[in-house]
Amino acid sequence: MKLDVNVLRYLSKDDFRVLTAVEMGMRNHEIVPCELIDRIARLKHGGTYKVLKNLLKHKLVHHDASKYDGFRLTYLGYDFLAIKTLVNRGVFNGVGRQLGVGKESDIFEVIKEDGTVLAMKLHRLGRVSFRAVKAKRDYLRHRSSYNWLYLSRLAALKEFAFMKALEEHRFPVPQAVDCNRHCVIMSLVPGYPLVQVKELQNPDVVFETILGAVTRLAEHGLIHCDFNEFNIMIDDDEKVTIIDFPQMVSVSHPNAQMYFDRDVECIYKFFAKRYNMSFEDNENDSDGSEVEIEEVGRPQFSEINKNSGFLDKELAASGFTRKDQQELEKLIEGELSDSDDEGTSDEDDAEDINDTNVKQLESLHLEKEDDNRQVVDEHDDNHQVGDTDDPEDEDEDEGEEAESEDDAELEKNLSKQRRKAIQAAHRGKRNFASRNTYKDKGGKSSQNSKVQNQLSGW
Repeated sequence: MKLDVNVLRYLSKDDFRVLTAVEMGMRNHEIVPCELIDRIARLKHGGTYKVLKNLLKHKLVHHDASKYDGFRLTYLGYDFLAIKTLVNRGVFNGVGRQLGVGKESDIFEVIKEDGTVLAMKLHRLGRVSFRAVKAKRDYLRHRSSYNWLYLSRLAALKEFAFMKALEEHRFPVPQAVDCNRHCVIMSLVPGYPLVQVKELQNPDVVFETILGAVTRLAEHGLIHCDFNEFNIMIDDDEKVTIIDFPQMVSVSHPNAQMYFDRDVECIYKFFAKRYNMSFEDNENDSDGSEVEIEEVGRPQFSEINKNSGFLDKELAASGFTRKDQQELEKLIEGELSDSDDEGTSDEDDAEDINDTNVKQLESLHLEKEDDNRQVVDEHDDNHQVGDTDDPEDEDEDEGEEAESEDDAELEKNLSKQRRKAIQAAHRGKRNFASRNTYKDKGGKSSQNSKVQNQLSGW
């Protein structure tokens, strides 16, 4: 999308107020409803819909009515919000020509009051040429949902932080000036991308300078991950400047060695192809000299002294955790060993308890069997001796047992019926048997009388 800054002259405070309301609503809405925009903007005399219509005409917002009537910000509207904020801060006063276009950003010239020219980088993640951001960048971290504007803002914040820290450690990087939303303001590098330079006066010196920068970054705990001829600027004096930092990772990243070797290999291939530089480690010799020279000349990730600095810790680079990975593994192993010991002791205790319980159950079972045997033996003995009661006594006993059983059943039935009657009374159940006999149908008196009749009947 083309950035036409002339539209900024014709936008009023209400326009920016509504734009900001749409931005705030997009924190938890993909498409912000019109009612919510009106409530957030709170224009004095209303007119939110009229302002939205004006913003839609300039393509600062996008209208979507598929599910409900709502709007969302476009990259152009996000650009205007960032530019307006930076202009109010006094960072710059004007926007000039476009310097370059990348797969995830656009770069423009901006000018200050004193005439100093700066570079403005607008991150634009989500283009068709680069949409695998979630797999190739670590902007999301633990987040599951996202939109492209939010990812662009995270990329800008990360690049500004890395640029600021590398500048403090005297790395050849542009000077970071300010950052807002997805916009980063930096010093303009007077030079050209290395890919556009056909000839060099001292290619060996430039080559060693670039490899030294890669090695020094790794010594400070960082890996560029995109160190190629497109992200290296060189001026007329062959001074090297490194750009593009959102993808940088820590040396403790699981794939750190692969990224480091890839950066080194890109530099070797480019200088061999463009400037016809011959490297002995790339020649195939039968006596095995290739390996010896490669080990001595080419930078190796395992040989780098990583104690020069801890920029990955300061900046929380990708792949680095606040607690070192080795310490975490040791702690986890220690906890697992303690839990295993506790688990074994608990299992032993449980086995002992189970053994005692089994023994107790066996003893109880044996005691019951002995008691049953004793009862059976006594009953048999009584029958054998003939000391039984008279048959009349036995008949009386049987009659009493039957009467007690009948009484128990009657009591159960009575209690059930009483409970049903009480529940029906509480529910307000109406008695439809006498429909026209009493005027208070379903009232309290009829319900109480019904309960009393039921209780008295029993």
